[in-house]
Amino acid sequence: MTDLTPHRPAAATTHTAPHHSTAATLPDSQPDLGGPAQPLVICRDLRKHFPVHGGILGRQVATVHAVDGVSFEVRKGETLGVVGESGCGKSTTARLLIGLIATDEGQIIVDGQELGEDLSLRELRRIVQMVFQDSYASLNPRLTVEDSIAFGPKINGLDNPHKRARDMMARVGLDPARFADRYPHEMSGGQRQRVNIARALAMSPRLVVLDEAVSALDKSVEAQVLNLLSDLRRDLGLTYVFISHDLNVVRYISDRVLVMYLGEVVEVGPVDELYAAQAHPYTASLFAAMPSMDPDHRTTVPPLAGDPPNPINPPSGCRFHTRCRYAQDMCSATKPALKPFAGSAEHMAACHIHDPASGHSLAGTGFVPKGVQE
Repeated sequence: MTDLTPHRPAAATTHTAPHHSTAATLPDSQPDLGGPAQPLVICRDLRKHFPVHGGILGRQVATVHAVDGVSFEVRKGETLGVVGESGCGKSTTARLLIGLIATDEGQIIVDGQELGEDLSLRELRRIVQMVFQDSYASLNPRLTVEDSIAFGPKINGLDNPHKRARDMMARVGLDPARFADRYPHEMSGGQRQRVNIARALAMSPRLVVLDEAVSALDKSVEAQVLNLLSDLRRDLGLTYVFISHDLNVVRYISDRVLVMYLGEVVEVGPVDELYAAQAHPYTASLFAAMPSMDPDHRTTVPPLAGDPPNPINPPSGCRFHTRCRYAQDMCSATKPALKPFAGSAEHMAACHIHDPASGHSLAGTGFVPKGVQE
């Protein structure tokens, strides 16, 4: 089994993108329009609601608030980890980011160009690519591996699509002489996921969105793919958005972590700071739910009780107040804004506890939430 420890990627700083000069190792790589200090992606107040139809006439009877005012940035050369319970809006946010579905409101700015205004969907697909969770369903069963990888470059008019495909296969650890003519059903899950990674990289993107890309793999293969992703990021100057339920995997591969709950961002910060101390009660509950091998630190009380509220009718104010042990009157009345935690300029949390002006009894006391429900 491959060890995860030695290859942990170096954290990206606020103003410098590591290894950015190596991005030209792929032909037709995208230009850096805004310089290394400008974030590669800026998302502002993204909203996506899905109608629910019912009745004999199939009229709209409700609305699912899948993504409700999500704002974040992705810096050049970093890996942004995104975590949260199922249904919190992680995958919907990823699909908005790559243009698979249209936003209802909000802006997506990629290297200074706004999607829909300065940047077309076709141009976006050259800059941003995605690797999905289901490695088999993501591939056309009637295409060979080489044809699958070459398909994107071919329809986008890039030079030498089949040469690109073979070069990418070699880069992800698949010998073209052995695998180029195979079909997806003739390969293992780990090999198919390497094909999906190669297919994304064949377009010479700058940002790769990985939506649970390793969660379906067994642990030994998962470790190999994670190390591969770290090496590719370093060698090609890539930027990642990494979505996962596995907090240990997110800690290994990420520079910063964004936590979502019921369609909103509740906490964001550098990976080491956030793993050392969680500012939001929901984040603390997620971390308390991680299994421990230490018999002296067994979980005896559920870290978080109950299911998330219905996204059709989300709670007012802080959406977590219905499950939070620290909730007070202002939590249901007023939506908290992201505020700095523990004096950090980058570690932010949307919780009234960290806003001295909120009126919460714990505000301004330096209190750190604990992830255990009493």
